[in-house]
Amino acid sequence: MRTRAIILAGGEGSRLGVLTAKRAKPAVPFAGKYRIIDFALSNCVNSGIFDVLVLTQYRPHSLNEHIALGRPWDLDRSFTGGVMLLQPYQGRHDNDWYAGTADAVTQNINFLRRGHPRNTLILSGDHIYEMEYDMLVEYHEDMNADATVCVIPVPIEEAPRYGIMHTAPDNRIIDFVEKPVNPPGNLANMGVYVFKTGILEELLLEDTTRPDSRHDFGYNIIPRMMELGMKVMAYPFSGYWIDVGTVDAYWEAHMDLLASPPSLDLNDRSWIIHTRSEERPPVKIERGAIVEDSMITDGAIISEGAQVIRSVVSPGVYIGPGARVVETVILTDSYVERNATIERAIIDKGVVVSEGARVGERTLSGELGIACVGKNTIIPPNFLVKHEVYIGTDMTVDEISEQFPDGEIPAGARVGIKLRT
Repeated sequence: MRTRAIILAGGEGSRLGVLTAKRAKPAVPFAGKYRIIDFALSNCVNSGIFDVLVLTQYRPHSLNEHIALGRPWDLDRSFTGGVMLLQPYQGRHDNDWYAGTADAVTQNINFLRRGHPRNTLILSGDHIYEMEYDMLVEYHEDMNADATVCVIPVPIEEAPRYGIMHTAPDNRIIDFVEKPVNPPGNLANMGVYVFKTGILEELLLEDTTRPDSRHDFGYNIIPRMMELGMKVMAYPFSGYWIDVGTVDAYWEAHMDLLASPPSLDLNDRSWIIHTRSEERPPVKIERGAIVEDSMITDGAIISEGAQVIRSVVSPGVYIGPGARVVETVILTDSYVERNATIERAIIDKGVVVSEGARVGERTLSGELGIACVGKNTIIPPNFLVKHEVYIGTDMTVDEISEQFPDGEIPAGARVGIKLRT
């Protein structure tokens, strides 16, 4: 066997706020009909890699339901290959939650060994991009590298969020620092790695003996390889890639899709992003409605006189008469009532924005100021929800009205956000 892929999909995604209150980050809906993890899964099968392990942890139920046997990705295979979802289990200790990205693989090392793959491809399940992994593996083998790390330049102000590296002219990595406060450059680790499987296994087992280790690929495994003088190569990537780990990044990624031309072309039939789709009726757009530069998904209804401008409308969403939706992402089965206005916001599944309510606004400072409303919450009629407000899940009209009797939620407020246990 040449290559086995391992997708790390256990992240809590706390920086996505209310969007991950009830689901893991890779399971968050994206671009109307997809989930974030669909991109890594589709990249695998489009690259001819059909042996995939998905390591889950935090609130895995929606992710397990979405992937199931892997049929939409042609991964429902009985003998060789296919997809396998693996979760932490009690074994060596009373609580064996994954301690880090490397530990997640270590705890499933028996599955890594099975079939003796020559290479192991490690992927993050929460990035949006399209990549030919087969070309990456070919480069890795041509270079006879012990490990290959995919890299991309990022804006210097964002560099502290990533592992930053320095390379020699032949692309060999000569310096690597994880999430530096004062980054020495802007060449960022994308969280996509290829290892020689035997070497990866040795490194993982050694890492378990280090009490000061975070058991993380970026903090520990790659730096350890460099300490040992192993050959670690950089693979420059020039396409579109974004880590949608924050509310702002998630919103920006959707706006990138609506650009002309889009930063990532989902209509490219040579590289299909596969997903598990529900059966929904066709889109209905009524007389006098205006829809511009937007994605409208199956089952959505845009009522008479409504406006949808530069927005993403997911399956089953209802936009009522005279409602106005601008630069907004609305997730499945939400309901926007008559004459409501939503601007620069993210509306989770099953939300009701009641008649005459206003959610979100453009900021005078030029910052994004995205408002975010959690799953199944009901915004009271004629309420004003200002910019950068986060509202938790399952909030009722009475709960919101009692907290804000004047009918306005001030900018930056956090409403009904519960601590996770």
